[in-house]
Amino acid sequence: MRKIKIYLLLFTILVILTACGQEEDAPSLIIPESSPVSDTTAPPSPSVSEPIPSEIITEDDSRPPREGMVRSFLTNEWVDADVASTRPIAVMIPNESGAIPHYSLSEASILYEANVEGRMTRLMAIYEDWQHLEKIGNIRSLRAYYAYWAFEWDAFIVHLGGPFFINELIAAPDTQNIDGLTGADSAAFFRSDDRSSPHNAYATGAGLAEVIRQKGYSLSYRDFIDKTHFQFATKLNPNTLSQYDKNAKNATYIDMSGCYPLTRCYFEYNEDDGLYYRSQHLSGSTDGPHTDGANGQQLTFKNILVQYTKSEDLGEEYLAFQCHDTTRDGWFFTNGKGIHVTWEKNSDYAATKYFDDYGNEIFLNTGKTMICVVAEGDNFTFR
Repeated sequence: MRKIKIYLLLFTILVILTACGQEEDAPSLIIPESSPVSDTTAPPSPSVSEPIPSEIITEDDSRPPREGMVRSFLTNEWVDADVASTRPIAVMIPNESGAIPHYSLSEASILYEANVEGRMTRLMAIYEDWQHLEKIGNIRSLRAYYAYWAFEWDAFIVHLGGPFFINELIAAPDTQNIDGLTGADSAAFFRSDDRSSPHNAYATGAGLAEVIRQKGYSLSYRDFIDKTHFQFATKLNPNTLSQYDKNAKNATYIDMSGCYPLTRCYFEYNEDDGLYYRSQHLSGSTDGPHTDGANGQQLTFKNILVQYTKSEDLGEEYLAFQCHDTTRDGWFFTNGKGIHVTWEKNSDYAATKYFDDYGNEIFLNTGKTMICVVAEGDNFTFR
């Protein structure tokens, strides 16, 4: 009996030591000291070494579909190496009812929207694979703040003129643009007969490439460009925002009409494919899904960024947005959820970076991105 008691005592001690060892090895939650969030139950934002939990079952895209493909630094999709090494174009596109439909807009990798005079909005489409496109636009004039966003991507700015206050910026040594109202640049553009001016001007990819060659611009990215513009999660392990727990809000419907009272665009989340579908409340037959006139496809996005920006009136209703800042708010939406973010842009050609409330740079999901730049004081809703 004495031996049995000794064995029992030894077994009990072994169990206790094992339990203690397991307790010490259990992962603990660490919130960065810079975090303004008081709820310590919320986990930190993802890092490259910590895969993001997956809620949407997606294909494994860890290997390219075919040899010679690389990751796009605009979308993280697999693209041909020659496409990835070619600088994009940034095309100025009007968005009032008379400008609808747009052509080749569904081909854009990134789409910006912001107000111009009269509370109209203008779009700027960043195209990565553009040389094959036969009808891009229609195309209108440039505003200076769009140029600063185009600089981030080292994009050739494609436009038809602009107000006098863009002249100094356009004349800067590093600015490379194609202006359909200027000399030989007009060879890249054409006007259609199906609508009246000014909403009938378009460009072709081949024409733009020829003008770029004639002007002596290089199609290769310049050395001073930051090609780590966005951080991306993979399709296999997408960023569902579940790591933010209750700080991530449901966002299956995003209504931007409070910021864009004439366009009144909105986005509806489709759980089947994990994309946001864009629509607009423009007058007449243009009310409803925002579709591409070239292929009939509705515009869709994997990521939506809303960027609050300080603005001012320059007179005659022309606006200016403060593109360089370090303290402004915003929101990031993906996979039917949204979180509050802040953003910063430190110089003309620096990338705009977006950070969660812990001070960590966010991870976008692989795919296209919509960036809605809105004036401070305007409001949008989501649910």
